[in-house]
Amino acid sequence: MTPLRTLLIGSSLAALATTAAVAQTSTPPPAQVPAPRAQLAQNAQMAPAAPAAGASNVAPPGAPAAHGVQMPAPTQQTLAAPTSPDPLVQKRNADAQANAEYRSAKQASKAQYKQQVDNAKVNRQADQQAARNQLKTDMQAGHGPQTPDDETKH
Repeated sequence: MTPLRTLLIGSSLAALATTAAVAQTSTPPPAQVPAPRAQLAQNAQMAPAAPAAGASNVAPPGAPAAHGVQMPAPTQQTLAAPTSPDPLVQKRNADAQANAEYRSAKQASKAQYKQQVDNAKVNRQADQQAARNQLKTDMQAGHGPQTPDDETKH
């Protein structure tokens, strides 16, 4: 009995969630207000009976697509959560934004420091290689290592 009850409750909750999701995403139908007869007659006279020869095959936004009629591309909607007037929520949001800025600044600083250290290593290795090359050329020329005069006199 318990597994059956769990299955029924789960399926009913899933159906409710699906219904709620569909209800949120679908647009409500426009409210139909009865128009006076004179306005209906005027609208009927103004509307053409058949589309003109140069009319495009684009359906109105609310109409279903018929054969040969192109539906216009849906417009992009950006959803933004409304800000809460609660000061604690505002403080939490401000703290989260400040923490995100701090983390990004810290990562940028760390990356810059790492790049400086790498550049310093490369420069040091280049200086050491240049010193070795200079020593080799001095040795091959027969001059030997150059020592200043004040170091030889003791």
